[in-house]
Amino acid sequence: MSITSLVREGRAATQPSAVRVEAERNDAGPAASGVEFVHTQAARPGESATAFFERLAAHLRREPATILALMIYGRTAAHAEATEAMRAALGETRWPVTWVEGASCEGAPLVGVQVFARRGGSPVERVVVGGHVLGTIYDDGAARHCLLGGLGPTAVAMDRPAQVQQMFATLDAALDLAGFTLSDVVRTWFFNDDILAWYDAFNRVRSAFYAPITFRTGTLPASTGVSGRNPAGAATAVAAWAVRPHGAGASVRDVPSPLQCPAPAYGSAFSRAVEIDSAGVRRLLVSGTASIEPGGKTVWQGDIAKQIGLTMDVVEAILRSRGMGFADVTRANAYCKRPEYLPYFRAWQQAHGATAMPALPIHCDICRDDLLFEIEVDARREG
Repeated sequence: MSITSLVREGRAATQPSAVRVEAERNDAGPAASGVEFVHTQAARPGESATAFFERLAAHLRREPATILALMIYGRTAAHAEATEAMRAALGETRWPVTWVEGASCEGAPLVGVQVFARRGGSPVERVVVGGHVLGTIYDDGAARHCLLGGLGPTAVAMDRPAQVQQMFATLDAALDLAGFTLSDVVRTWFFNDDILAWYDAFNRVRSAFYAPITFRTGTLPASTGVSGRNPAGAATAVAAWAVRPHGAGASVRDVPSPLQCPAPAYGSAFSRAVEIDSAGVRRLLVSGTASIEPGGKTVWQGDIAKQIGLTMDVVEAILRSRGMGFADVTRANAYCKRPEYLPYFRAWQQAHGATAMPALPIHCDICRDDLLFEIEVDARREG
């Protein structure tokens, strides 16, 4: 059974051998709630896919954990070789994988990988469709979480808006299989092929799809929407994070930006940031952020240094509003419209003492042609 049949059958999908949720033993430690983390590994100059994934496997052997999901950034032309290298190094792929091009600013086949993982805790469950793992479910004691990845439309010959509608149907069906609903979604990542040619159409479909949903965040999920090809040749690919609290011990809330207007004010259906407060940990998920002023217009057109400066000021203001700073960042993607813009971001990091921030630099178009840089960050604070 393929994901197509999952979408068509929805809640009626009943073939357990092809569509199922599997429990998986966790050998990474005895902690009751577990400790989740993200390991970021950037590709080294000239490093082969085999060497890259062998290095990743060696790190994971030193720090045993259960892999929840992978996000891999690199050329689609490198997908087959990298997938083979990943399987050789890590074994059977028992987690969702989102592959995005997302090209390297240095021209290498791979940019890097972000490993969402967890030490200890109760066994995870895998959402399996047609032999492919599309999602991972885990429980931190206060809430159930579901990470989905690599989802998209199933008929890539359709026009782009129709593919987006089908992608949302796929997402809805996968969430239902996992025991979640769209209202539980707190974070999305949309990677749209040739985004500048049709971002307005994408926004119209997304807004219409979201209109009847009351999200747990109180408004909308946090999100990123940038240009990115995928190995299936689809118009879009999506990854998502859903959360369902058990009770008063966990909560999810929208976090506004002190320096920008809400994104829906200019037609984009997402929140600036979302905070998950669960099991004694606050996780702040900051959406893709760029050089946009409080009225919603692009500022510092053509000036990459100033666009980066304003963007990072906006992100810092969101972090500070929740008692955090760049030292609390656990994952980041720095999207550069041109490869030559990366040194400006590195210079900003150096000037602000943020060189340790785990940011992958990715070459791609942003959702507006005059935006030269965008960054998304996740941050974490105990208590």
